[in-house]
Amino acid sequence: MSYQHILLVTDLLSDADIVAQRAKRVMKGSPEAKLSVLHIVKDDMVRFGYELVPASSLSGDTDAAHWQEARAKLAQFLERNDLQATNTKVTAAISNSKGIINYSRENEVDLLVIGRHERHGVAAWLVGATADSILPNAPCDSLVVKLNQPVPE
Repeated sequence: MSYQHILLVTDLLSDADIVAQRAKRVMKGSPEAKLSVLHIVKDDMVRFGYELVPASSLSGDTDAAHWQEARAKLAQFLERNDLQATNTKVTAAISNSKGIINYSRENEVDLLVIGRHERHGVAAWLVGATADSILPNAPCDSLVVKLNQPVPE
């Protein structure tokens, strides 16, 4: 099967290059595919009645220091891994999994590539891995790259 639109999701941690190289390998098998790269920044949430909304989407403040830093890190990540992405996006979402699922649906992604860190102790019980919450709802094929190191606390 040849993919048309591959989405690489990155947390930009030190082992993100492993996931990038796996996506690059898949791209070789689907030379016509376009590559999108998504990074979701942590953002403050504002409550409107029963709904949560990222604060940056209300204020338009995507030029704050943490947004600029995320964009710079993403550019370095792409260059370091020699990735030619059709679309790169740094965004905020209520949750990483919700943001990834929504992006995949809205942009007709047919392969999602994401890394999965192990979590231990309280973090595993409370949060779990983002990949675990995405897979049951993913609207497309998924490639989950197992990363050996636990997520930094």
